[in-house]
Amino acid sequence: QVQLVESGGGLVQAGGSLTLSCVLTGRIFSISTMAWYRQVPGKQRELVAGITGDGNTNYAEFAKGRFSISRNLAKFTVFLQMNNLKPEDTAVYYCNVDRVAYYSGDRLSVGTDYWGQGTQVTVSS
Repeated sequence: QVQLVESGGGLVQAGGSLTLSCVLTGRIFSISTMAWYRQVPGKQRELVAGITGDGNTNYAEFAKGRFSISRNLAKFTVFLQMNNLKPEDTAVYYCNVDRVAYYSGDRLSVGTDYWGQGTQVTVSS
């Protein structure tokens, strides 16, 4: 009933830019913190950036100054603008939503910890 659909990944040369998008589908009433994570094979998934319900943002050290997270609440969408990409940014990027209130029939329900399917970002040197 609630799904996250990501797009915008791809292949880019070092120094280039990409913008990832993640849209929440379903009969959404409200959302809380939205975030982007990334994962490379053999390593743990790590936080890239997050944005709270109040619009406060936080970034991993590697993302500061290069990446920017934003959202469109009316469209339940979160974006990750990535500039000056480096080969070490190569990873699968995942969208996450901490808490979602949504309608199931006539009932308002709450779900937590939703993940997208991931989108591959590859940065060539």
